[in-house]
Amino acid sequence: MEPERDAAIGVLVVDDEQDIRDGSERILSRAGYEVYKASRGEEALDILSRTPLSIVLLDLKMPGMDGLEVLPKIKEMDESIQVIVITGYATVETAIEAMKRGAYDFIPKPFEPDQLRIVVNRAAEKVRLQREAQRLTDERRRTLADLATEQSRVRTILESLPDGVLVTNSKARVALMNRSARRMLAPDADDEAVGGQIGDYIPDAELCTLITEVSKGRHVDFDDIPNRELALSDSHFLLAKVKPVIGERNECLGAVINFADISEIKLLDRLKSEFVAKVSHELRSPLSTIHEQLALVIRDMVGGPSENDQHILARAKEKTQGLISLIGDLLDLSRIEEGLICRDPKPVQVEEILRSTADFLRTKAETKGQTLELSLPEAPLPQILADPIALESIFGNLIANAINYTPDNGRIQAMIDQAGVNLRVRVKDNGFGIPEQDLEKIFERFYRVKNENTRYITGTGLGLPIVKGLVDSMGGIIEVESEPGKGTVFTVLIPARNESD
Repeated sequence: MEPERDAAIGVLVVDDEQDIRDGSERILSRAGYEVYKASRGEEALDILSRTPLSIVLLDLKMPGMDGLEVLPKIKEMDESIQVIVITGYATVETAIEAMKRGAYDFIPKPFEPDQLRIVVNRAAEKVRLQREAQRLTDERRRTLADLATEQSRVRTILESLPDGVLVTNSKARVALMNRSARRMLAPDADDEAVGGQIGDYIPDAELCTLITEVSKGRHVDFDDIPNRELALSDSHFLLAKVKPVIGERNECLGAVINFADISEIKLLDRLKSEFVAKVSHELRSPLSTIHEQLALVIRDMVGGPSENDQHILARAKEKTQGLISLIGDLLDLSRIEEGLICRDPKPVQVEEILRSTADFLRTKAETKGQTLELSLPEAPLPQILADPIALESIFGNLIANAINYTPDNGRIQAMIDQAGVNLRVRVKDNGFGIPEQDLEKIFERFYRVKNENTRYITGTGLGLPIVKGLVDSMGGIIEVESEPGKGTVFTVLIPARNESD
């Protein structure tokens, strides 16, 4: 096996016989080695101090410093140099002594060219293996250094985030918690306070259960994982978003939880809700009185109202009724935000509530020539704990919206099934649809899609915000898909919690 020229393996021939030096140079140069020569031990050490070489052919018997004296000094200079002893006294004792002092191999005088090439090539192969091993070691060190630098960079970024970040392993034990999370959840803990169960850090059993389930890979669909609000006190609230950490082999390694401080937002919402509730209560009574008096005026007018008066009074009565409905919706929103709805859940069969709601609204659909279809699973769905009135409001608003925003002779479908740990309810229509630019705004209060198709449809713009508030209070998710001119699908995911959970 001939060495590669680009390996740059240098060989030093140390022998007091010029013929040996010159002959070795010819043989090894043809084999691709870079050859240096020295006639004495002192000269060899001087060359090695100035030139990095890998192999030394060293004669044991030389005037002055002999080979056995030079050998340990070479090893002191560079332990990796492969020393091949040249001796005319090829006794076992001499070879053993040379090996003890660090020689790689020996070759007896006189030697054939092939013998020299074989022993030098063997030493060169060892040199190349040593170089490769060193290269891999250096590369590993660089990789570890890069990894340490990357870890330091990631930790610095995490520690500087204003939001809290907490990471668990697959056993729901806390593996990492940044400074913001410690400040929010465990202000008295030190920087290394990790390793405990999630329940040691978060005082909310439902959120801990969700994090544990996500950590153990029980949520395969990211969109099915609801956000949770965490109340640490009457004035301190956090919003927790939980996502699984997926490995290269698509296995769940744990969960990452983001905590955002929403205390100021909650305070603002509370102030707005209190204001709305107060104003609504003050308006409801006089509006109801005006509405009743308009009805009495219409009934008691002598000779009956004229056609023009009848139109004016009917419009006034319609508007007061609309204002009363608006106030009712505002009060419902206030109760949802104050947590006064869904506080007393009961065991319910969700499909039965959907059936009764659809049956109640079917008459309204039939007045427009629409068909309202109900699709229920063959096997009963699991009974869950929920507020039946809240479920009726959710289903009623969605189906009523589908009826209102679907033209005459249209089709509305209400469907329910189980999707993982959730019950999934879908309300689908082939109505006007919602333009893409409006999809993100339809759950905002008072927002209504305004175009040629909807201009004559009355409403408060609070139905969908009420639905969103109720779904959120139940820990669920609501989604919408729509295409103008083809229809809309609302999907509600309700956690299938029961009494044993």
